Amino acid sequence: MTPFAWDEPKSLRQAVVALDPDDASVRPIAGGTALMLMMKTGVFAPTRLVSLANIEPRYSEIRINRSGGLRLGAMVSLSALEQSAEVAKAFPVITRALRTLSNVRVRNVARVGGALAHGDPHMDLPPLLAALGARAKVVGKSGTREVAIEELYIGYYETVLNRDELIAEVDVPPLKRARAVYMKCTSRSADDWPALNIALRCEVIRGAISSARIVISAATEKVTRLTESEKILEGFAGDDATLASAADAAVAGVSFLSDTHGTTAYKKELLRVYLARAVKEALRKPAS
Repeated sequence: MTPFAWDEPKSLRQAVVALDPDDASVRPIAGGTALMLMMKTGVFAPTRLVSLANIEPRYSEIRINRSGGLRLGAMVSLSALEQSAEVAKAFPVITRALRTLSNVRVRNVARVGGALAHGDPHMDLPPLLAALGARAKVVGKSGTREVAIEELYIGYYETVLNRDELIAEVDVPPLKRARAVYMKCTSRSADDWPALNIALRCEVIRGAISSARIVISAATEKVTRLTESEKILEGFAGDDATLASAADAAVAGVSFLSDTHGTTAYKKELLRVYLARAVKEALRKPAS
């Protein structure tokens, strides 16, 4: 790796000030699990890295509010999130998903903010949090704004974040009686990059689906919400024809990413299969 400068600001505001909106070689670093791989392979050569390791402790906190919503500091490690008893009780779908995310060594180092800001469509957290309706608090030199996780991504490794903006916190609304499912398919080992991620949040009223949110990634260049499939599944109670129509709409409305994890044809079939599995799982499981 080529030499680079290293900054260790003591606050989030100082970290924002240290970023350069006009210089792509200046980057923030949280856990660095993805960034360091890019540097080692020569994909990215920074002139300066701004470490977030020493910013205020509150950005490493996990909090469940009175209404049952979840607030995550951007510097929460994936291991801390996985091991949180509060999260396991209020959002068991998050706990289950994290146990399949990469491996323990990566989860010990990787941070929530970095996992969201990196923009890699193969990541597990973005589609799951998008399906749960989460929003990110983004802090930059021009002020603070909120961005829905599903609107954070605009392309392959591309986000709406400016170079002088950082994700500070993530708010996840309470599940209450809603049901949530997360599934993925990996083409090799269980902790490998997936060929498809799919997350579903819905309410089930008298045995029928209501208010569904379905989000996929890995098979696509970015986190993608399946709005047409959601409409078709409104009121769905188990008939095969409706489920097939929802799968057809999903496949027709998605731009697929062909890569080493699967061809476009393979990922289309995966989407059909896993959409059906996720919906059936939501219908038969209790609120989660």
